[in-house]
Amino acid sequence: MVKRRKVSNPLALAVLVYLMAEPMHTYELGRRLQEHGKDRNIKYNRGSLYMVVEQLGRAGFVAERETVRDTQRPERTIYGITEAGRAELYDWMHELVAVPQEEYPHFGVALSLLAVLAPAQAAELLGRRLAALREQAEEARGVLRQAVEDDVPWVFLVEERYRLTLVDAEIRFVTDLVESLRDPAYERTWQRMKENMT
Repeated sequence: MVKRRKVSNPLALAVLVYLMAEPMHTYELGRRLQEHGKDRNIKYNRGSLYMVVEQLGRAGFVAERETVRDTQRPERTIYGITEAGRAELYDWMHELVAVPQEEYPHFGVALSLLAVLAPAQAAELLGRRLAALREQAEEARGVLRQAVEDDVPWVFLVEERYRLTLVDAEIRFVTDLVESLRDPAYERTWQRMKENMT
């Protein structure tokens, strides 16, 4: 069963993981997330990162450790994970890894309503999607190749491998769907549906 969490933004989970490694200020957190490619899986910006750190602080999962003053830079607050934050991190990770959750991707919504588009139009739009998906797959393969060359341990690449698996599966699905849309039998069925709607 999925638990209701005090802070449920996936960015919060990443922040807890990074703060478990070592205390740091929010700017450094953002730099490391980007440097490690987490921005490919977790949507955030500088403002949302600061907001999540604040929410984690209010929940008691992170706490201020010290404030650093440097003549070159503005004052920076160093945050660290608390014992409650460590417990939340592990509980949340156990849930995410073990319990499948229903997700509602936008493409699923479009597919559920695809019959509103003329078959030729739907096939053309899906062709554009295929081109974008192939670019994404090639980009992911490039990231994986570079990581192997850089001797990055496989566990730090697992989300990229997962992403590539999903993209490859979607490419196969969309390719089959385009073929189905081009079937003359579907064109006739779609025409009858359209006539019944008007």
